[in-house]
Amino acid sequence: MRAEKKATVVSTSVATFLVLMKMSIGVLSGSIAVLASAIDSLLDLIVSLFNYFALHNAEKDPDDSFNFGRGKIEPLAAVIEGTVISLSALFILYEALVKITHPREMEFVGISIVVMLFSIVITSFLVIYLNHIAKKTGNMVIKADALHYKTDIFSNAAVLLSLTLVSLSGYSIIDALLGIVIGIYMIYSSLPIIKDGIMMLLDAALPQEDIKKITDTIESQKETTNYHHLQTRESGSHVFISVHIVFNISISLYDAHLISDKLEIKIKKLFEDKKVHVLIHMDPYDDSQINEKEDFY
Repeated sequence: MRAEKKATVVSTSVATFLVLMKMSIGVLSGSIAVLASAIDSLLDLIVSLFNYFALHNAEKDPDDSFNFGRGKIEPLAAVIEGTVISLSALFILYEALVKITHPREMEFVGISIVVMLFSIVITSFLVIYLNHIAKKTGNMVIKADALHYKTDIFSNAAVLLSLTLVSLSGYSIIDALLGIVIGIYMIYSSLPIIKDGIMMLLDAALPQEDIKKITDTIESQKETTNYHHLQTRESGSHVFISVHIVFNISISLYDAHLISDKLEIKIKKLFEDKKVHVLIHMDPYDDSQINEKEDFY
């Protein structure tokens, strides 16, 4: 099993445990913050299951129906995950406002504090593990999942603070106010996940620092005279790069092909954690202006 899929299995198992624990205490205590955290963990479970499905399909080899593979499932999963976070945040805001307008006393505050403290410890270990896998693989889905659970740590800490303050002061409205803060923070944290996923679905070019590494590598190849039409995009764990390389008109096709192969290997080494697909078009002269006119018409 790939490290990414194993990570989704671990996160799914943790989310299941947290849902059962928080939901029980949230219902018994009447705490909006604990109940909101339970709902968030339930959504975590759903998202982790979807992530497993996405990664399982994304790693399938290209076929007649999907010539370039199914890598776009990964950014799609990231967009869905970010949307789910936002929707759960809106529900938390709604529940918090309801409690402010219709206040009710909380029960089992002590047990709720212990549960949230335990939840923070478990989630912290999970985030460390997911960050390790995300850094190792560069997988967008795991990065989104790690960020998702990282927001859970902050929201759980806010819930813990809320319960502590309620226990000391007796003012249950603090629980609702902290719920509003949690909801706003969750929406704020989900926006980058949605944005990154959408940019990948729209075939946005690689970051400028990556493009600079590619151009530096091309320019270091002394046997070439120029290059143009460099195009890049990313699809999940796959990177696609195409470029026109200009050779001296007197070079043989065999030699030009050997040089192109060497250049392709060098470019692939720039993204060791990705599956890189490099397409090099060999030109005997600089035809960039001609191609631009053809593209125009």
